Amino acid sequence: MTPQHVILLAVAGMAAGCLNAVAGGGSLVSFPALLAAGLPGVAANVTNTVALSPGYAGGALAYRAELASDRAQVVKLVAASLIGAVVGSVLLLTTPASVFTALVPWLVLGATFLFTCQPWVSARVTAHLSTDGVPRTRLIAQAGVLLASIYGAYFGAGLGIMLLAVLGSLLNVELQRLNGLKNALSLTINSLATLVFIAFGPVRWLPVLIMAVMSLAGGFLGASVARKLSPKILRAAVIVFGTTVGLKLLLS
Repeated sequence: MTPQHVILLAVAGMAAGCLNAVAGGGSLVSFPALLAAGLPGVAANVTNTVALSPGYAGGALAYRAELASDRAQVVKLVAASLIGAVVGSVLLLTTPASVFTALVPWLVLGATFLFTCQPWVSARVTAHLSTDGVPRTRLIAQAGVLLASIYGAYFGAGLGIMLLAVLGSLLNVELQRLNGLKNALSLTINSLATLVFIAFGPVRWLPVLIMAVMSLAGGFLGASVARKLSPKILRAAVIVFGTTVGLKLLLS
């Protein structure tokens, strides 16, 4: 690995950690950087997951106060994300990636559209899917997190956007707490996938070391910035970034 590759991976790791803490989609930066550094596709994918896990930890820790208000719900969502992460990790290591990779742009764009419509969708879901308020809606949210977790462990670009769309559409919580939930679930999914990939995947450890340190710093930085933004600015940033991620994946 050349010094230029080291610099490329360090910058990409920092940027990915920031993006994942704010809106998700950091893999759109880090995964292509690993490919540019000469890693083959599957190795780049599993190395990317392992490398970015510290960045998710930084983002989740920065939002721990927002997560303390409803621990029971957080535990249920984390349990759903663990199951989905197991399924997604096994799929990545045992099946061809071509079909699912072809769906990635559409999944990201669909999730971004859903998040754009979140205020309207949230009201409609609460009114029509639940006669007794939150509990039934929360059960649907857990199912949505399960499906998003399968995707996230399989190919994580846009995972944060998907989680924001699912949670924002089905849980009536303010946007900063929503972002905290997204970060906590992203950490759970990536941590479990990391364990599976370390045990069974072709992880490249020098790129992991470089990007892990920088993504951890980026996660703290990104979360700090996100918490200072107004809900409208944060929502607009998520929508713009999600659309950019989806279109870039579609055209690449």
